[in-house]
Amino acid sequence: MVARVWSLMRFLIKGSVAGGAVYLVYDQELLGPSDKSEAVLRKAEEVVPPAMYQFSQYVCQQTGLEMSQLPAPPKINFPNFRDSWNSGIISVMAALSVAPSKAREYSREGWEYVKEHTK
Repeated sequence: MVARVWSLMRFLIKGSVAGGAVYLVYDQELLGPSDKSEAVLRKAEEVVPPAMYQFSQYVCQQTGLEMSQLPAPPKINFPNFRDSWNSGIISVMAALSVAPSKAREYSREGWEYVKEHTK
């Protein structure tokens, strides 16, 4: 019984994190025009390191542990990143758009194969 509850809790937590990530991407318009995406990434580059530092200080105060300073985040070259991001999104969306027709085609080929070999 405990294993089922634990697996359900893990599933719900993972689903919540995934849903939150999808909502955040939609809310921040990361899949929209590249200039908005670039602005959000620059904002995140400015906001995340101080937030991580404050969180680590909070954890240290609450637990009494000492944490070493986190390394600096890597610098991202936005023009190259933007081109790679856009081409990746285009590839994924192209694959998703042809997925139903390809699935139908493959299932039809599989059915024909099974019919040929059962006779």
